[in-house]
Parts: sequence; structure tokens; C-alpha cells
Amino acid sequence: MNIKTELEKTVGYENTIQLNDIDLNPLTIRAVLINEIVPQDPSQDFYGSPHAGYLSTTIPLFREAGLSVTKIQELLDLGIYITNAVKIPKTGYTVENCALERSLPYLEQELSLFPQLQVILLMGDVAKKAFNKITKKTMKKNIVPAISTYKLRKTELYSGNIRILPSYIMTGKNILIEKSKFAMAAKDIALMLKLIQA
Repeated sequence: MNIKTELEKTVGYENTIQLNDIDLNPLTIRAVLINEIVPQDPSQDFYGSPHAGYLSTTIPLFREAGLSVTKIQELLDLGIYITNAVKIPKTGYTVENCALERSLPYLEQELSLFPQLQVILLMGDVAKKAFNKITKKTMKKNIVPAISTYKLRKTELYSGNIRILPSYIMTGKNILIEKSKFAMAAKDIALMLKLIQA
């Protein structure tokens, strides 16, 4: 299945929405990492070019977590899929709420494509907010409490049978600067790996 084609078929085409143009078998995906927002240049996204900017921090995170990978396809082969909560690039410093709202139907449908999903990592506050908005529609409550990620890291959260792991942003300059958050995000990824290999 091609993710982009499937989402445009079920949700609709919108020229400002950037979707992962990647072919995969949805039955093999057991973990999804939700990053905050797509980059301005789609070639810099996770499934863009082999040397995409987003991979320059993502691959080192997985390596720090104990997984000796060098490219995104190796993660897919292990049943790990990465996407973005907001599928419209930033126009200013912060993520615009209207961009988040327009992206939610795509993210919600995207997550529903994976029937074997066991773990979702929410990489940053925007990802947490987006996931809460999706789950609040059906569960009438936020899955992820509105407290700091640091305090949530030892709490077991579930959406149905899917383990939810709030973590830290995984792309951009901040991840390189904040070494403690990089280390904690790597530990969250290591936990995810343990959960899907159990």
C-alpha cells in the first residue's frame, strides 16, 4: 500500500498537505513515531532523500537506543513507521492551530491503517496535542495528561491495547542542543523496541 495514495483516497487531496509517499505492508507495522511537523522541503522529510535533514537526528536517536541502523528502510523492515502530526509546514515560529486541525483527519486515518500497531511514540508536545485531539473524539478524554513529559515517562498510558509513550521532539536543532532530551528520547525508543520485540 502507498500511504499517500491511500490517505488521499480516504480523506481527500489537499495541495498544502504533505503526506508520506511510501509503499509498505501495513500488517508489518508494530510501532509508529509521531513527529511534530513536516519540513518546508519535502525532500528533507523522513522518506524524502536518503540524506534528508530529518534523518540526521532520527538515525542517531535509534543508534543511541541500541539499534545499528543507517537508513529509514531498515526501520520499516523492523516494523517501525515515522510520520508527522502536522502535515503543513510552519509559516512562522510556532505551529498554527489551523494547520494542526487540517492535518488531524489525515493523521487519524494514517494510524488506522496499521492493524498490528502495539506502540505509539509521541515525539514532542505538538504530537501529544494532536493525539489527544484524535482520541478525545471517541474516548471523551485526553489519553496523555497535561503535565510535563518528564513526569509522564514512568506512567503506563494506553489507547485501547496500544501503549502510548510521550517523548521529546526528534527533529531540528533543539534535539542536538538538549543532550538530556536526546538521551531520554533514545531511552523511550529503546523501551518501544523492547515492547514490539516481546
